[in-house]
Amino acid sequence: MSTPASVSKPPVTRPRKKITKDYLRKKMPLLNLPRYLSQRKEWLNKGGKISRTYRILTDYVDTAGAAKGHYYHQDLLVASLIAENNPRRHVDIGSRIDGFVAHVASFREIEVFDIRALDESRHANIKFVQKDLMDHNETSISDSVSCLHAIEHFGLGRYGDPIDPQGHLKGVLNIVRMVEKGGTLYISFPIGLKDAVHFNAHRVFHPKSIFEWEGIKDVLELQRFDWVDATGEINMNAKVDDAVDNVKYGCGIYTFRKLV
Repeated sequence: MSTPASVSKPPVTRPRKKITKDYLRKKMPLLNLPRYLSQRKEWLNKGGKISRTYRILTDYVDTAGAAKGHYYHQDLLVASLIAENNPRRHVDIGSRIDGFVAHVASFREIEVFDIRALDESRHANIKFVQKDLMDHNETSISDSVSCLHAIEHFGLGRYGDPIDPQGHLKGVLNIVRMVEKGGTLYISFPIGLKDAVHFNAHRVFHPKSIFEWEGIKDVLELQRFDWVDATGEINMNAKVDDAVDNVKYGCGIYTFRKLV
C-alpha cells in the first residue's frame, strides 16, 4: 500500500503596504536630508545664525499630534464627566498621572492611590497616597472614584505588586467598597474577543465579563458605556453589545452608579 504524498500548503500571502512618498520619508529619514540642507542654506543666506546643529529629519510629514487611542479618549472623556458631575470628593486608583490625573487636577482636587511611589507633586490639586488596592479595607469614602487602564495589571507583578491570579477581582471588590451609595465609579480596561492574560503586561476582558464580577453584579448599575476600537477611535454612548465580536483589542470605558 503506497503512502499518499504530502499535500503542500499554499504560501501565506500578505497584502503589500502601499509605498507612498510620505511613508518612505517617515521610514527612511535620510530621504529628508536634501530638504534639510536646502532649508539650512536658505536660513544662512537670509542672515540667520546657527548656535548648534541639531538635525531632525523625521518631522516633515508628521501630523500635529495623535488625537486617538485608548488613553487620549478615556482620559479626556472621564475628566469631562467629572467636571460635569462636580463630585464632593474624587479618588483615583492607578490612572495615568500625566494624562487623566493632570486633566482633572487642572480644575479641581484629585486624590490618587497607587501601589507605586510618586515624586512629590508641586501642584496642590494632586494628593497622593501609596496603597495596594488588592489589600485595602476603606468603605464608603467617596462619591466619585476612577480606575482607568489599571485594574488589568493587578496581581501580575509588573508594577511591584504581589503575584495574584485573582488580583483584579480583589482590587475591584475593594474599589467598589470605596464608593458611597449613589456614587459613581469610572473604570476602563482592555477589551477583546475573550478573557485572556498577556503575562506580565496586562489582562484583556470580554466586554461583558465585568458584569459577572463580585462587587459589580447586583451592586452597580451601568450608566453609560464608551469604547475605543482597534483604529483608536471612540464610540460614545454605545451599547455593550456593539463592542462584542467587533474588537480584538480595544478599551472599554464603563460608568457605574452604586445602588447599595
